[in-house]
Amino acid sequence: MRTGRSLIQPVAVLLLVAVVIGIPLWLVVVTSAKSQGDALDPSLALPTDGWHFAQNYARAFTEGRVIRAFLGSVSIVVPAAVLVLLFGSMASWVLARRTGAWLAAVYAVAISGIVIPPAVITLVLLLRQLRLAGTLSGMVLVYVGIYLSTAIFFITGFIRTIPHEVEEAARVDGAGPVRTFFTIILPLLRPVLATATILICLYIWNDVFFAFFVIGGRMDTLPLNLFQVASAGVYLNNWNLIFAYVVQMSLPLLVLFAVAQRRIISGITGGAVK
Repeated sequence: MRTGRSLIQPVAVLLLVAVVIGIPLWLVVVTSAKSQGDALDPSLALPTDGWHFAQNYARAFTEGRVIRAFLGSVSIVVPAAVLVLLFGSMASWVLARRTGAWLAAVYAVAISGIVIPPAVITLVLLLRQLRLAGTLSGMVLVYVGIYLSTAIFFITGFIRTIPHEVEEAARVDGAGPVRTFFTIILPLLRPVLATATILICLYIWNDVFFAFFVIGGRMDTLPLNLFQVASAGVYLNNWNLIFAYVVQMSLPLLVLFAVAQRRIISGITGGAVK
């Protein structure tokens, strides 16, 4: 009986993955290789008039201004992710090591941003008052405020698994709080920081909603360019070019995931479930 279950469970998992991930992925890739007429009605079928990978991807790359959009996305994602992880790590260290009812309330408020959506209209009006609307700095600060809760949630649980003796030994050697954090705590957070980096970069990289209201029309980002050129009619009914653009937009995140994948599982199990 156990042998049968041990064989059925992996097969069931593989089938589930194939249905949930494999079918949509196949639809995107195969449609991106079809001609315009063949892709009018996206389907899982193979192209009937040949593969058009080179033509579709080259046209999507040019008309979608991929290079400018990529640089715009990177200029937002990198500083936003760095600030979220840095401030989140600092706040998590305090929340994990201190006790008290008021700190428990602070932690609850800090992670409430995971389930409570920000008020977009109020956010835009505030940025206008601060003269940050339509600027790179304003967009970065918006993402820092939105995703700081996610970082605190993951990192606080992970820090609680680190023995107190490590910090006590640093204090005995004369290290202050700042030195203890940057030389002892921060290097130990690499697994959970890798996990948080993947999640935060994924959210920011694919965001259209907040980017549209804050910097829409003033900067090029990959999601905004896809939205703008599609709504402008350049890609009207050209599902092959839309999916070709989506594939190119997803490649940097796939590379980031491949680089950090070794630390992702350890970060999730070591922090989020504690």
